[in-house]
Amino acid sequence: MTREEKATVIKDLTAQLADNANIYLADISGLNAVDTSNLRRACFKANIKLAVVKNTLLAKAMEASDKEFGELPEVLKGNTSLMFSETGNAPAKLIKNFRKKSEKPVLKGAFIEEAVYIGDNNLDALVNIKSKEEVIGDIIGLLQSPAKNVISGLKSGGGKLAGILKTLSEKE
Repeated sequence: MTREEKATVIKDLTAQLADNANIYLADISGLNAVDTSNLRRACFKANIKLAVVKNTLLAKAMEASDKEFGELPEVLKGNTSLMFSETGNAPAKLIKNFRKKSEKPVLKGAFIEEAVYIGDNNLDALVNIKSKEEVIGDIIGLLQSPAKNVISGLKSGGGKLAGILKTLSEKE
């Protein structure tokens, strides 16, 4: 690979790192052709981009990036594959599901919304991360709960002011 080709790859990787808030590093070495094909297919179905990269080029792209990757460059040893996803926990769920049949891929590290996770032992924690949409949904559900209590109190009070006040005072 020429110097110009390497510079182009680093530039492309830097752009991909900038465009994605959820980045996973995994080791898929040792997967046979069938398993690799199945992993790629599963990634495609889950809207996860999968790419095998050279560690030295990825390290240079991380340096050139505006993001703070913390200890993540230290895991760039051996075979490294990048996984990009719009949903923070999608690659973790895919890896966990895929590992029911195989011991790979192994999670090396992840960068999720500016938080860095190092090591395969974080896989379960990453699976349980909620997306922004899920958190917003939970908050809306919590905010709607008091309004539902008032409405049910109004309905059960029979529409009379004394019944409504009695029901609302019992809810407190």
